Amino acid sequence: MKLLHSTGLFLLLVCVNANAALTQRPSTRQRPPIIDMHVHAFGWDHMGNPPPPNIVTREVPTARTDKEFMDAVLAELKRHNVVKAVAGGPRPHVLRWQAADPDRIIGGTIVARDFPLLDTSALRADVRAGRVGVMGELALAYSGVAPNDPRMEPYWALAEDLDIPVALHTGLAPPNTPYQCCPNFRTSLGNPALLEEVLVRHPKLRVYLMHAGYPYLQETIAILHMYPQVYADLGAISWTRPREAFHNYLRALVREGFGKRLMFGSDQMMWPEAIGMAIEGIESAGFLTEEQKRDIFFNNAVRFLRLDEKSLMRRLPQ
Repeated sequence: MKLLHSTGLFLLLVCVNANAALTQRPSTRQRPPIIDMHVHAFGWDHMGNPPPPNIVTREVPTARTDKEFMDAVLAELKRHNVVKAVAGGPRPHVLRWQAADPDRIIGGTIVARDFPLLDTSALRADVRAGRVGVMGELALAYSGVAPNDPRMEPYWALAEDLDIPVALHTGLAPPNTPYQCCPNFRTSLGNPALLEEVLVRHPKLRVYLMHAGYPYLQETIAILHMYPQVYADLGAISWTRPREAFHNYLRALVREGFGKRLMFGSDQMMWPEAIGMAIEGIESAGFLTEEQKRDIFFNNAVRFLRLDEKSLMRRLPQ
């Protein structure tokens, strides 16, 4: 009897502890929907074979095929209830990701180490066919190209003509970038102020500043103030920068009144866990109200992308 009593008590404690854990760790169903404006659809060896370790945790990715990597990222998106994700990358990979999860993945384009971009006629065809929903990530700085470079004019004109959002890399890159992948990269090319002449020439252009212009705070504030059509995603700074530095930057943008134009973006590159790390970076910002967090995670992106929220909520991926 003592043994049965002890066993029953043990099972009771296990159940109580399990229930407590469930209440402390919300499930995917309990988490409100999220839109990720900044995911990369790469091959598993895009950054090397084997892939480099996570720049924060130092853990090496386990994926060793393109499908393994894609499946791992899609699983993380689903686990965190990311209902839409803008995935930029080489065209074959983007199309493969879209085919695997068409309701979740919004196709993007990318330029990082190669210039010029995809031919404008091919890009126009992809947009009209629904294969591309965002022009970007335009990682121009990696090629040594400024946003106001004359060679970019046909693409800005095309984006305005098609009314397609543009995702522009701003701010920094990983340390040693000019010595490793991209000898023409310059941090100065990530200054959001370089976008101003483009915005003046193309007043209907919808652009979002990836990484929110970090560390060019004053220039980012100036652009967001002057051009209401410009939004920003928080990108990699939400999980790669020291937490206090990121929160100070985010707090400054919110204090300036831009809380309705900041969007979540994980900048998932080769590390699926970065999605959860980026979410935690925003959720841990105690100075944000719950309404402000919902704006960043979902509402602002719905508005910027001009999504039909009622239709979206009915068709949320499960």
